[in-house]
Amino acid sequence: MDSVTIVGAGVVGHASAAALRAHGYTGRITVLGSERHRPYDRPPLGRGFLTGQTTIGELALEAAGEDLDVDWRLGVAAAALDPAAHRVTLANGCTVDADAVVIATGSAARRFDTMPRGVHTLRTVEDALALREELLPGARMIVVGSGVIGLEVASTAREMGLDVTVLGSTTDALCATFGRTVADAVFGLHERRGITVRTDLRVADLTGPGWVSGVRLTTGEEIGADVVLLDIGAVPLVGWLGDSGLDLRGGVVADAAGATASPGIVAVGDCAAWLDPFSGTHHRIPHWSDTRNRPAIAIAALLGVHLGAAAPALVSSAQAGARVQFAGRLHGDELMTVEAGSGDTGDLLAVYRRGEQPVAVLGINQPVRVQEWQLRLTAPTAVTGASAPG
Repeated sequence: MDSVTIVGAGVVGHASAAALRAHGYTGRITVLGSERHRPYDRPPLGRGFLTGQTTIGELALEAAGEDLDVDWRLGVAAAALDPAAHRVTLANGCTVDADAVVIATGSAARRFDTMPRGVHTLRTVEDALALREELLPGARMIVVGSGVIGLEVASTAREMGLDVTVLGSTTDALCATFGRTVADAVFGLHERRGITVRTDLRVADLTGPGWVSGVRLTTGEEIGADVVLLDIGAVPLVGWLGDSGLDLRGGVVADAAGATASPGIVAVGDCAAWLDPFSGTHHRIPHWSDTRNRPAIAIAALLGVHLGAAAPALVSSAQAGARVQFAGRLHGDELMTVEAGSGDTGDLLAVYRRGEQPVAVLGINQPVRVQEWQLRLTAPTAVTGASAPG
């Protein structure tokens, strides 16, 4: 294999190129990216970057002096893939041929059909720069959705002097993934900082003919706002693969190592629906640690090297001055118990068990206990006969 094309120049694209070189690959690597920026870290976009404390340069993922000998082709999106020929066609009509292709195009924030000015999503540097211009002291901000990103931005905006309201529902990732007890504990952190958190409701539409004036709930209630951030989930960026023949149900369907049904084509990151051997299903995993660590597994599979299963997810988030940490994997049928602290005191430690075995832990301002429990976690049992693509 003399050449590899990586489609996607974010954290996953960078990690894939690094994994190739780490395995001793000496062939040509071409990285294609729709953004004009070299790989950068996205989590700080909703924190220090919004306040101006973190610069674009400080977001860079490439280490000082790092040279992966990569041909970077940035600022042009991929438009099509011919899996048999391993040929990628770009939006400008150019084509790139290789012996193998890594699909790492990530995901895009969900949006409303109508988006007045003053309504934002947060996925890119440009998104953050546009939002930052409107975070003015005294302005009214509504965050639609109570996921990790939205809550981080809510906390940042409150520190910048905005009047912030978070509108969430039980289907939001925080509640749906970790349970109501944990979600309420995190909401409490924000409420004690002066943020209004309202849950169990849904936003029907955005109001304002030009600039946003607020949101309208499904109950008919209208809430005024000067700026709105949408944190209502993400969709995999796989539209460019529509004519490729790849299975795109819920993302690029791949096996437990990222291999698709087409030889020489692997998919990784939150555009990919990997086989979970523990549940026997394919699904996307958007955790930052997974998007950073799974490329090594996919690249090893591409090169014919076995690395084993993915490590447990590790997530850390700054929430209203507190540190929220999670380790493990959840499938939704676990029993959660509070082992220390409480939501009222903002130092909760929750352990998730399947049967008698602990499989995940979440802590709020509990770094020592999280680390102790992390060593005791048990990997769930794989489902026998789980099917891979093909």
